[in-house]
Amino acid sequence: MPELPEVETIKNELAPHIVGRTIVGIDIFWDRIVRQPSVQDLKAGIAGQKIEGVGRRGKYLLLELSGGETLVIHLKLTGSLWRELPPEGDRFVRATIHLDNGTKIYFRDPRKFGKMWLITDAAIATGKMGPEPLEPDFSAKVLKTRLRRHRIPIKAALLDQGILAGVGNLYADEALFSAGIHPMRPADSLSQKELKRLHKAIIGVLVAGIGNKGASVENYYRPDGSKGKAHTEFKVARHGGEPCPNCGTPIEYTKVRGRGTYFCPKCQPAG
Repeated sequence: MPELPEVETIKNELAPHIVGRTIVGIDIFWDRIVRQPSVQDLKAGIAGQKIEGVGRRGKYLLLELSGGETLVIHLKLTGSLWRELPPEGDRFVRATIHLDNGTKIYFRDPRKFGKMWLITDAAIATGKMGPEPLEPDFSAKVLKTRLRRHRIPIKAALLDQGILAGVGNLYADEALFSAGIHPMRPADSLSQKELKRLHKAIIGVLVAGIGNKGASVENYYRPDGSKGKAHTEFKVARHGGEPCPNCGTPIEYTKVRGRGTYFCPKCQPAG
């Protein structure tokens, strides 16, 4: 699933091509991609609107329109937005946005999990999300406040979008490794020093992920069809059985609340 660095990359790389352009229309090839309003109302409501800005909330992409509405897009597990028709043609294209200069934005989604909303309040789609980890006001103190009431494993807490927005499975593994914290530690058990390390690690791995244009471990593509390189810098995520880059101990794989998890048992002690 595209996580914060991937959606931020898509936002940054789409914006120069679409901000200031007017939407001529939209083709919907999979009706269930539209959550609100109806397919017909979305088509009618979006036509003629100017894209005034592109934002992000957690893993959601927000196209701010001149009529006061927002086109909210969640790529879910396998979605991506392309400025060119994907190599396999329109086989997996579920929607196409047509702009006034001839540009087309293709919503490619092989597994049909992606969603779109045309709404006046983006929170209707995004829900009650936690703080953005890359905002200036996200501090170690804020992180402590978000975690202190939860006994769930810290890995699960980082994936809970109501606690913290945007952090996904791969980057949670990397942040916990960087901070030296076992993924099964109760979220409320972290010391002040551990919280400071984790706070720094979360920001660090997300910034690095954005700098490397996201991680293309499966279905993530950038708008020009190229892949990101963030996964090439991962220390533990997707490296089960390989030696830890710090100590040489084999990296272990487990599941935390059903989510595949990678960690070093020596660098991230369970105690």
